[in-house]
Amino acid sequence: MRNLSYGLLAAFTAVLFSCGEQAPKTTEVKPAAPVEQKIEVDGKLYQSEQFADLRVLHYYIPQWDSLSAKQKELVYYLYEAGLAGRDIMFDQNCKYNLPIRHACEKVYTEYKGDKTTENWKQLELYLKQIWAHTGIHHHYNSTKMMPGFSADYFEDVCQETGTQVSEEVIRAMFDKEFMAMKVESDVSKDLVAASAVNFYEGVTTQEVEEFYAKMRNPGNRTPFEYGLNSKLVKENGQLVEKTWKVGGVYTEALEKVVFWLEKAEKVAENDKQAAALRLLRQYYLTGDLMQWANFNITWTQATEGDIDFIQGFVETYNDPLGMRGSYESIVEIKDFEASQRMKVMMDNAQWFEDNSSTAKEHKKEKVVGITYNIVNVAGESGDASPQTPIGVNLPNANWIRAKYGSKSVSLGNIEDTYEKASGASLLSEFANDEEEVRLAKEFGGIAGKLHTAMHEVIGHASGKIKEGVGQPRETLKNYASTIEEGRADLVALYFIMDPKLVEWGLMPSIEVGKAEYDGYLRNGLMVQLRRVAEGKDLEEAHMRNRAWISNWLIEKGKADGSVEMIIRDGKTFIDIKDYDKMRANVGELLKEVQRITSEGDFNSAAALADNYGKKVDQALRKQVIDRAAKFNIAPFNAMVNPLLEPVKDADGKITDVKVSYPTSFTEQHLFYGKNYSFLPH
Repeated sequence: MRNLSYGLLAAFTAVLFSCGEQAPKTTEVKPAAPVEQKIEVDGKLYQSEQFADLRVLHYYIPQWDSLSAKQKELVYYLYEAGLAGRDIMFDQNCKYNLPIRHACEKVYTEYKGDKTTENWKQLELYLKQIWAHTGIHHHYNSTKMMPGFSADYFEDVCQETGTQVSEEVIRAMFDKEFMAMKVESDVSKDLVAASAVNFYEGVTTQEVEEFYAKMRNPGNRTPFEYGLNSKLVKENGQLVEKTWKVGGVYTEALEKVVFWLEKAEKVAENDKQAAALRLLRQYYLTGDLMQWANFNITWTQATEGDIDFIQGFVETYNDPLGMRGSYESIVEIKDFEASQRMKVMMDNAQWFEDNSSTAKEHKKEKVVGITYNIVNVAGESGDASPQTPIGVNLPNANWIRAKYGSKSVSLGNIEDTYEKASGASLLSEFANDEEEVRLAKEFGGIAGKLHTAMHEVIGHASGKIKEGVGQPRETLKNYASTIEEGRADLVALYFIMDPKLVEWGLMPSIEVGKAEYDGYLRNGLMVQLRRVAEGKDLEEAHMRNRAWISNWLIEKGKADGSVEMIIRDGKTFIDIKDYDKMRANVGELLKEVQRITSEGDFNSAAALADNYGKKVDQALRKQVIDRAAKFNIAPFNAMVNPLLEPVKDADGKITDVKVSYPTSFTEQHLFYGKNYSFLPH
C-alpha cells in the first residue's frame, strides 16, 4: 500500500501547499506541447521540461559514495532486475500498449521526413505521454489519451519507416470509445468488461467473483492473495488462470528478472536478505502463491542491512476488482540518520493503536513487527516509475501484517526532489487568510512528512479484521483500495493533532496539525479537481479517498460550526473555525471506516465512497482551473531515474558501480526501449 506523490501529496512533503499542486496553462482541449522548463538548485537539475499535464523531474542518490563496493554491486543487480520487468507493466495496463509503444519508437527514431510539422510534434508528444503513463491511458484518471495527429498521418509515417501495425492497434489508438477507460469505476457498468487493463479477457465481473468465491474460505486466517499473479481468461467456455511466471505468461522478462535476483542473492548483506531474495526467485519460477506468502514473511523480518527492495506483482489499484498486482520495483538505501529521528513512532506503535478513536473490538491487542525507515531510492521501475510513490507500507496481506508485522518507508530523496522543484506557489491563491498562509509556510513541511510517515507506519498497520470476515479485497471488492487509503489518511489526520507528538519531539507545536488540516481540506475539496477532465468523475483510489474524507468533514463541520465555506469575489475558500472539533469529527469518521474494514461492510463502503468521493462539482472544478492557470505548472510529475553502470576488472568482476544522472526524458526511455524490451510485441 502506498502514499502517492502526485501533485499535492508531493507538496505536503515540502511546504504543504506551495510545493507541487500546480496548474497547466491550457485546458484539456489539447495537451500542451513539450517545452524546456528547467529548475536547478546548487548546480543540480531537478526539473528539465514540461509537456501535456506533466513536468519531468530528476532525483539523486545522496549516500552512494558511502556504500561499499559489494553494496553497490547488490544495488546494481536489484536495479537491473527491476528494469528487466519494465515491459510487464506496459502490457498489464493494456494489451495494445507494447505494439503501440514500439511502433511509435520505431517511427520516432527512423523517420527521415519533415519533423517541423504539427503532426510530427503531436506524435512526439503522444510518445512522451505513453512513456510517462506506461501506456495509452492516463495513470491517474484512467482515460485514454487521444493522439493529436490523424490515423492517416500515422499510417503514412509507419509505411515510410517499414513499421508494421495492425488494424486493431490503429483502432486502439484512434477510436475514442474502444478501450476508453483503463480502470472503470462506474458501478452501473460491468467493471471487468469495461476496463482496458490486461487482467481479464472474455469474462464478466460476476464470472470472476464466482470463480474466486469457490476458492476462498472466509474462516481461513492465512488466505492466499488469489488472482494476484495471473490473467483470467475464457477458453472453450471455461475460465482459466494464465499465471505470470517463468515458463508461463511474461516468461521472457521474468527469466531476466530471476537472473539478476540470483546475482543479488550471492552478494546479499546477510542471510535473511538472501533468503528473501531466494524465495522471491522461487515465486517467479513457480507462480506459487504460497511462495509469495513465504517471501513476504521473510522479507518483513529481514530488517538488518543498508539495502532493501520492493519487487513483485504488488499493488492492486489497477484491477477494477482490487485483486491482481501490478509489477513494480523500488531499490532502497536506508538513511539511518533520518530514520533514527522518526524511531519514536515505530517504538510507540502500540500507543497509537490503544489511543485510536476506533472501537475496542476493532483494535489489535498486540501490534507486532512494525519497522519504519526513511530511504533513498536508487532506481524504480514498473508501477513505481515514472510515477513514483513517496511512501510505501508492505506486505498488503492483513494476516501477515497482524502476525509478523510490516515495513514502512518514506522515500526521502523523492520528497527532496519535490521540494527542490517546488516552482510557483498556489498558497496565496487558495488559502483563506494570512494565518493560514503562515501556518503553511512555517509548519507545512514537517506536517507533510509526519502525515506520510503516520499514513504508512501507523495507518496501514492499525486495526484488525473481525473473526470469520474475509480480507478487504474480498469483502469490499472494488472499494477496498480507496477505503484502505482513506483509513490510513484518517489515522494520520487524527494523531497529527495529538499533543503527544509534541511531547515526543516529533513536531514543535500543535500548529503542525492545524497546517495539515488546512491543506488536506483545500486539496481534497478543491485543488485536486485540476486533475479531472471536464465532465468526468473521480476515478483514482487516492484521489477519491481525499475527496470523501474532505466532503464528509466539511458537511459535518458546517453542521457543528467547525468549518465555514466562504465565497469571496466569486472564489471559494475553506475556513476551519475549531480544529479540536474537526479532530473529533476525524475520529468519528475513522471509527466508522475501521468498522467498515473490520466487518467487511460493502454497502457502507460503497455509500461513503460514492456519495462523498465520486461526483465532481463541475462549476467548482472550472473555478479551480481558472484560478490556478496563471501559474503554468503541470499538476502531474514523471521522474527520470539515475543510470547505474558497473566498472569491471580484466576478469569481468565488478569492482565498482558508477552513477550518472540523465538529463533527457526522451533519451532515457529510448535507452530503456532498446535495452529492456524483453516481451514480444
